[in-house]
Parts: sequence; structure tokens; C-alpha cells
Amino acid sequence: MSDTQTMIENRPPTVAALFLERVAATPNGEAYRYPVIAAPGQGPDEWKSLSWGQAAERVFAIAAGLVTLGVRPEERVALASSTRVEWILADLGVMCAGAATTTIYPSTNGEESAFILADSDSRVLIAEDAAQLAKARAHRADLPSLAHVIVLNAADAIAADGDPDGWVLSLADLEARGAEHLAKYPEAVRERIAAITADQLATLIYTSGTTGRPKGVRLPHDNWSYMAKATVATGMISADDVQYLWLPLAHVFGKVLTSGQIEVGHVTAVDGRIDKIIENLPIVQPTYMAAVPRIFEKVYNGVAAKARAGGGAKYKIFKWSVAVAREYAKVTQDNFRRTGHAKAPLALTAKHRVADALVYAKLRDAFGGHLRAAVSGSAALAPEIAYFFSGAGINILEGYGLTESSAASFVNPGEAYRTGTVGKPLPGTEVRIADDGEILLRGPGIMEGYHNQPEKTAEVLEADGWLHTGDIGELSADGYLRITDRKKDLIKTSGGKYVAPAEVEGRFKAICPYVSNIVVHGADRNFCSALIALDGPAILGWAAENGLEGKTYAEVVAAPETNRLVETYVQTLNEGLQRWQTVKTFRLLPRDLDVEHGDLTPSLKLKRPVVEREFKALIDEMYAGANEA
Repeated sequence: MSDTQTMIENRPPTVAALFLERVAATPNGEAYRYPVIAAPGQGPDEWKSLSWGQAAERVFAIAAGLVTLGVRPEERVALASSTRVEWILADLGVMCAGAATTTIYPSTNGEESAFILADSDSRVLIAEDAAQLAKARAHRADLPSLAHVIVLNAADAIAADGDPDGWVLSLADLEARGAEHLAKYPEAVRERIAAITADQLATLIYTSGTTGRPKGVRLPHDNWSYMAKATVATGMISADDVQYLWLPLAHVFGKVLTSGQIEVGHVTAVDGRIDKIIENLPIVQPTYMAAVPRIFEKVYNGVAAKARAGGGAKYKIFKWSVAVAREYAKVTQDNFRRTGHAKAPLALTAKHRVADALVYAKLRDAFGGHLRAAVSGSAALAPEIAYFFSGAGINILEGYGLTESSAASFVNPGEAYRTGTVGKPLPGTEVRIADDGEILLRGPGIMEGYHNQPEKTAEVLEADGWLHTGDIGELSADGYLRITDRKKDLIKTSGGKYVAPAEVEGRFKAICPYVSNIVVHGADRNFCSALIALDGPAILGWAAENGLEGKTYAEVVAAPETNRLVETYVQTLNEGLQRWQTVKTFRLLPRDLDVEHGDLTPSLKLKRPVVEREFKALIDEMYAGANEA
């Protein structure tokens, strides 16, 4: 048996046990960095640190505090907050109390939040602020099991008329109760941890869902213990790393990142404010970070827009450097695959050196100057964008998984990564491709099932443990997986041809620097069409230089000049497609797609049915008068 197999098979039953091991091994080592947010006009945020020992003190106090509130093993404690260090401490506290965390995105509306709280039968809600507290309060009558709300921001933990006694507490109140309990019963939390079994429920994550009501995915403690060991076994992270964590921790991807960190013991800087990412990167100077494709697309578009604004010569240099980066990445990856050495011909290496000095070095500096790799998940990243970053010295390692598989089932392996694939399965995870191309997974990361929905569980989880992912993919002879589309998203035209919309959309994002989102449509139609949303800063920058300065976003996208601009990129797209894949017509949307309007999930996945419903009039317009026979 290999060392990796031994490490995984001899894993402890819980991440709580791993946390105890980590604290014992490096009590004074830095665990977390977090910003103390400055008041407006009061200068930059101040970053502070917690050692593993200090983190454990707070985690134990939270766990003991929950015990004093009567929380029993496997009972649910909901967490509705943005990404911040208190989220991690609270989640660990819930876990160490033997309870289970129900995650709720802070952007979830009151009605759906109440559904999740009721369906999960959550006993306690840990809410970030007054806004999250208000959602629970508004639905109090529908939540008889909700005994307490713990508010992270102490100033917002204010009881109102009609609240039961002791219903609202601050996190500081909870920790004080816990510390008092531990003073009397110092082993209370350790006893709870020792009693947890691998098959006990640890996390209940409700799929944000592209359609319908969310389903609660039951993930036991063993899932996370396995994930912690298996992700470290890939060699992707080490004790010397600094991770920048901004992803929503209500998402399963974030949970994997915190589990792996506990196993290896590196530093994690935590700040979920998306608008602060660019500002934070030079301060944090991460060695790795995880993101979703939209972030890399926005960075790419931003760099292109800045180069364009610098004048014709700068933009020409930028476009040349993009082409060099892509060629360099493709050649070096291909050579590594064949020979084990990432080499390029001398002429290409010389061009790459020049482009590095002019463009790539500045891009790396924008990421803090120390980023060796970024992990991308949640949706497909356009290969041409990935090749650009790779050639510029920022390797984007795509991974793959579902909430139902604890997020990380595949990841690209370090130097041997292959752009356009999601890499190889984690040690201990099995994969096979069904006759219809669907990816099936089996292993220690697979969910127990859907909460209170045995019939839905039976639809996706076979008796022998194989999970139907709903994704279509291909496996290479040496085990690399390429995702081609969602099974349910495949378009079949009225001519009987299948089109993978994500592939067409990804190609367009690599071609057009102004696009934010694109939705290819064509099911049961005679041809494909597209709804295109443009990136606000990029298109307004172009507008200012092309006689449309001072116009609003909606006015710019409605202008004939903008339509002609986008049409040139659509023509370029079509030149590289099969006839039945080509986009025959398109419409520019009057606004970008976003989470607030329900077009995207909180993890920025596209909700096709929602977009197609909302913009049905534009779709009908594109096919009006067309021969659909």
C-alpha cells in the first residue's frame, strides 16, 4: 500500500479531530489573517492574525456555548454570513460540538432562508448582522424549532418586541457562556469530539440550484476528513503556502479549502469582500487562491481594457503578448506531456521573455507577486483565457466536483496540469463514463443523500455508491477528465444536431474582451442564437472613445455602433465552429446578468431557465419570421 493510500485510509473520523492534531502540533503557528475594517475615510483596513492556539480557544468557547444552549449531536446550526474569519471559527465550533452546520448564502432572500431553516430543522441560526436577523424574525412563526439567533456583529444583536427571552445573543455572549462552561467542565468539548463518528452528519448544504427549490445535501464528517487528506495528497498545497480565501463559505468549494488548510497548517487570509480582491492581493501576497471563472474573465477583460485605453501601440503589444502567452503555454504543456520537460523553442522563448517584461510581470504583480497557482472551479473556464494566464506565469488549475461529491473530485496536478481538462481524480475517488457520456463518481467524498428526500436521492445515487453527476465528459487514456457540458444543458436543434452551449460560450469569452455573460439558445430551433451581456467598465471605456461618452450602460448597448462591434466578434466565433453550432443572430441585454436578479447562483453559475424566461421576448424576436420547419 502506498503512503498516500495509507494516509487516506487511516484518516481520523472527523476534521474536528484533525483540528485538535493541528493545534497540538503548531499552537503558535499563524492560522488566519483577517481585516479589521476601517471606517470610511479612516485609511486602509488593519490586518490581524490568529494563531492555531488562539483560534482553538475561540472555537472551543463557541462549541461549549452551543452545548449550554442545549444543542445535541447532529442537530443543525445554520450559518448565514459572508466570508469572514468568524464564519470559519463558528463552523469549527459547530463541528466540535458534534452538531451539523446548515449553510445559507447571505444573499438568499427571506422566504428561501426560512425554507432552509425549516427544512433543515435548524435549532440555532448564526447570523452575520441585522439584515440576516431580520429575515429570521420576519418568519419566526414558521420556525418553531429555531431556539436562538447568534449575531456576529455585536451591535446588531438587539432583541425586539415579540422576541422570546434569550432568543437573540451576540457571538461574544455565546463565547462568554462557553468559556464559563469550560471553566467548570474543561473536557466538555474534547469529550464531544471524541464521541463523533465518521458517519454522523457534519454539513447540510442546500444546492443553490439552477432550477426549483434547493435540495439539502447531507455530508457526514468522513467526507471532510477524506477531503482534507486527499487534497493534501495531491501535492497542491504545502505548509509554506499563504491562501487568499474570499469564496463564499456557504459553498462546498470553500469548505474543502478550510479542511485542507487544517490538515497542512498553512496561513489563510480571509476576506469575502469581492470589491476588495484587487486591493488585498498585494497586501496578502498569496501563493495560491481559488476562484470561479468569472473572476479570471474579469481580470482578463480589465487588463485588455487598460491596454486599449493606453493607445493603439500599447493595445497592439498587449494583443501580441496574449498570442505569445497562449502559444507558449500550449507548446510547453504539450512538451511536458510527451517528455516530462516544459520546454519551448528558442525563438518562442525569446519572444516570451520580451512579453514577460512588457506585460506578464505587471500582471503577476497585480496578484501580489507570489502566486504560483490559482484553482478554478464551479464552472468551465474558457481554455484560451486559461492558456493566456498560464503563459503569463499564473497557472490556473481547473478542478471539478459537485456539492454531492464534497466539491473536489478532480484537480489538475501541479506541473502536469492540462488546460481544458479538470485533471485527474483525487486519490480514493473512482470515475467511469456511462454509455450516454455521463460522468459517474464513487468514493469517500460522495454524499449520504438528500435531506428528507429519499426519492430524489435514488434518482442520482445508485445502491452500489455510484453518483450520477448530470455532466457529460471524456476521459483520456491516462486519466484526465474533460467536461463537455451539463447533460440537461445540451441543445438539440430541430435538425437533430447536438450543441454544447458552454463550449460555444467559452469560445466567445476568449474572443470578445467586452463580454460579461453569454447564453446560447437553440433547443428545438433550426439555428442557434445568443443573448449577450456586456462588461460594464469595458464597454463604457470603449464607448467613451467612440462617440458615446456620457451614455448609460443601457444606452450604449442599444446603440447601433455597439451592435456592429459585437457582430464582428460573433463572426470571428462562427469561423471556428461547425455549421450547426454557429450563432446566426444575437441580442444585447439591457443589463448584465447577476445574483441579485436571480440570473446567476451565488457561486456565479448561469441559471439558463431563469434567463431564458426573463428575456423570452428577445428570444422570440430573434426567431420571429424565421423558417423553423
